[in-house]
Amino acid sequence: MGCWKVPPKAKIYEALTAVADDRVKLTGGEIAEVLSSDGAKTYTVEWSYDLGQITSNDNASYWQGYIGYPIIAVLMVLGKLDFDEGVAQALSGINWKQTNRRFRNDYDKAVESVLLNLDVESVASEVDKIFTQIETLGLEALPRRRRPPKG
Repeated sequence: MGCWKVPPKAKIYEALTAVADDRVKLTGGEIAEVLSSDGAKTYTVEWSYDLGQITSNDNASYWQGYIGYPIIAVLMVLGKLDFDEGVAQALSGINWKQTNRRFRNDYDKAVESVLLNLDVESVASEVDKIFTQIETLGLEALPRRRRPPKG
């Protein structure tokens, strides 16, 4: 299947929110479920035993070929990506679906609107660190693919 493309940084913000809001559930084996920010969808993330391959049925992963926020969130929960718990907590409770819709899926503008009330420099710096970690992982797409859930 090949390697995943790196995600837009906005997806890291969404992943931090998912972790902070405890929306990542390891269900056993190499499978996890991630609840969307509006609670309307549950995404399934599956990975190989060695974590070299991973897949998800969120729209970004399925259709765009880059690592979507459910994969990033699961990698955080599994300890594969280091992150600052305080930064994650600062991003808790954000309904990204609603925010992204308000900005017509211009993810950068959506992130900007959220950062207005936060310490922009420390949050952006943490996201940059996570982004660098993702770039170096070289994760491959797991051949198993489920279609995205209907919403």
